[in-house]
Amino acid sequence: MELGAHLPLIEFGGEGQSPARIRGAARAARECGFAAVSANDHFIFSTPWLDGPTALAAVIEDTAPLELATTVSLPALRGPVALAKSLAAIDLLSGGRLVAGVGPGSSERDYDAVGIAFQDRWARFEESVVLLRALLAGDPAKRGHRFTVPDEVLAPGPVRPGGVPIWIGSWGTAAGLRRVARLGDGWLASAYNTTPARFAEGRARLADALQGQGRSADRFPNGLATMWTWITEDRGDAERMLRDVLAPLLGRDPDQLSGQVCIGGRGHCLELLGRFAEAGCERVYLWPLGDEPSQLEIAAAELLPHLLAAGPRK
Repeated sequence: MELGAHLPLIEFGGEGQSPARIRGAARAARECGFAAVSANDHFIFSTPWLDGPTALAAVIEDTAPLELATTVSLPALRGPVALAKSLAAIDLLSGGRLVAGVGPGSSERDYDAVGIAFQDRWARFEESVVLLRALLAGDPAKRGHRFTVPDEVLAPGPVRPGGVPIWIGSWGTAAGLRRVARLGDGWLASAYNTTPARFAEGRARLADALQGQGRSADRFPNGLATMWTWITEDRGDAERMLRDVLAPLLGRDPDQLSGQVCIGGRGHCLELLGRFAEAGCERVYLWPLGDEPSQLEIAAAELLPHLLAAGPRK
């Protein structure tokens, strides 16, 4: 299993938002041997949210040669043309290091912010992904019913031949995984919305769906986004972060969250991530709840050596 690091797009305790903060996290990920850095999308949230694609662009020089990833971005709301322009620029400027994780978004507030009906999200998402792939591949022939696309090829395009790889975000439902198999180059699950057992079940369903599409599951990558992280041997500190910081931020039951996130001691974090590794998860993006460089250094020293040796059950 590899580890990725999520950029600090929100505040947890008055840290502020600055180039120094996101670049510090990016540099720590690179220096500690992480595989990638990521950023995701919200327009409106319970706390101010820094724009994800912009944050990724800001750390291009600090992250080489790590992969960059959106986990996820919202083509149904940003529109395939605007998002394709942003992704192509990040890919070009990074020398072809971008993977585009995309999803419909689970927040009705994001849809309200741009005047789009939340109930239309699935139809808009499917069309937007088809158009996004065509635009990133330099194919001007595609047309949409809900989106307008230009006759001209968008230029400059991505560095990679065929465009940027597109991973589809899904929490693991049967319908969602069929969509992943049909539209995606990889599957991106959500850490705090699943468990190792459900991930394993989803991976099996995805293998069946891929077979139905004539595709091989063996070469289809996956990852786990938004693994909220605070590694500490102080049980009181861990409890405070879970109940006073994360649970109110997400509007979730802290008791339910406790078994799904890396908040606690080394043993708890290794046990949780190890079970995901056994379930076939190939990469987990850690999102520290503040103090990002120190938390990533702890993860690199205490977790990464064990996880690099872990693998899926045969």
